Amino acid sequence: MLGTLAKWLRIYGFDTFYANSEMDDKELINISKNEKRILITRDKNLLQTARKNKLKVIEINTTDINQQINKVIIQEKVNTNKVLSRCILCNTKIEEIKKDEVKKMVPKRVFDTNEKFWFCPKCKKIYWKGSHYENMIEKINDLKKSKITF
Repeated sequence: MLGTLAKWLRIYGFDTFYANSEMDDKELINISKNEKRILITRDKNLLQTARKNKLKVIEINTTDINQQINKVIIQEKVNTNKVLSRCILCNTKIEEIKKDEVKKMVPKRVFDTNEKFWFCPKCKKIYWKGSHYENMIEKINDLKKSKITF
């Protein structure tokens, strides 16, 4: 339900667990409790159950991604040192990798025009500061301008 928000929270450096649709509310409550996570949801029943269990909860009541992000980062401080430090697919911390090691893993143009690369040790996704990176930074800066404190 909030997959895009989960991706953006990972971009911001938050350790973000995204539940698949097969998990029931009880499992989500247990994960939140055991891993001391903040539960972010639009599900009213889950929200009520989480509050009964005295879990920290952020209720999302919009489908607008910018408003969703704002709602979270107003309540949880962004550590700017952790921005772009997690894989947006699997949440694992990404690691720098030597350029020569990615030569056969990225398009030639990307290899030729970038000096720094990162990879996810779990899902093996390669990252670099291309146009997607610029778009993410622009979005982060736009949110900063909207009076969000970092």
